[in-house]
Amino acid sequence: MPPAVLAPVPYAKPFALELVRQMLRIRRFEERCAELYGAGAIRGFLHLYIGEEAVAAGAVSALQPEDALVGTYREHGHALVRGIPAGVILAEMFGRREGCCRGRGGSMHLFDAGTRFYGGNAIVGGGLPLAVGLALADQRLARASVTACFFGEGAAAEGAFHESLNLAALWRLPVLFCCENNLYAMGTRLERSQSEPDLCLRARAFRMRAERVDGMDVVAVHEATRAAAAEVRAGRGPFFLEFRTYRFRAHSMFDPDLYREKAEVEAWKQRGPLHTFTARLKEQGLLEEQEFLALEREVVAEVEAAVVFAAAGTLEPAEDLLRDVCAEGRS
Repeated sequence: MPPAVLAPVPYAKPFALELVRQMLRIRRFEERCAELYGAGAIRGFLHLYIGEEAVAAGAVSALQPEDALVGTYREHGHALVRGIPAGVILAEMFGRREGCCRGRGGSMHLFDAGTRFYGGNAIVGGGLPLAVGLALADQRLARASVTACFFGEGAAAEGAFHESLNLAALWRLPVLFCCENNLYAMGTRLERSQSEPDLCLRARAFRMRAERVDGMDVVAVHEATRAAAAEVRAGRGPFFLEFRTYRFRAHSMFDPDLYREKAEVEAWKQRGPLHTFTARLKEQGLLEEQEFLALEREVVAEVEAAVVFAAAGTLEPAEDLLRDVCAEGRS
């Protein structure tokens, strides 16, 4: 796959640099998580977002603070851009009480009601019905909010996908369905597992507007999300966005990644969102190499501070084992 043609970036320098910063934060955070997993500090499953940074950085930055966000098990990047502190995220992954779920959720179950970040969901397609419920609540309460639901293309094979899109369209709910199509679900290419691989066509079957977006281009992602969210917010019903993206790492840290040719992975890396976007900015004179290096130092310092914070965290005491399992009795 040839590198994308460099096109002018339609943003002022401060916002353009913010997009670079957010993608750098995701990349360096995920790389550090891989190291910590290898050292045994993070346990359980770990799904890295390396290669897909443009989707989280571009899409989440196009949403409003009052909007809700529902993620999948590959949600660290979304949580970071949404505003959950890196230290709090990492503490959750370390199983510490200082984590956003007191260490009970781990990597796949990040949650923060304060930023309307409702998961983190380990079940494929599990976030789709939740997004419909959140949007229904907003609609009933007359809130001008959008619920953005992120999921992979593998979820399109689940019944919950069809049920959720159907209800959202039938009730004209304010849901923005954001499909991160990285082509392989867990380890099987889309065309080999689903008889109709055109996901936008599937969404349109529910009389829903749908658009395919280059998920490796942070500008394309941001502009498409901003426009679609505005349509949803205006009461015109749900919208489906398919972000064509690619993960550079295996599905999870347990995955030997034997189902892809190395040449294919390398070809996609040539379109990596971080270096293609910075190249565009440099070509336009909006970014100097020293500025990029300064941003990188800032990000690395943030990630290392997060590691220190998480490592210094405390484990939940055994006495709290049954906390939140049953409702507390009322007098």
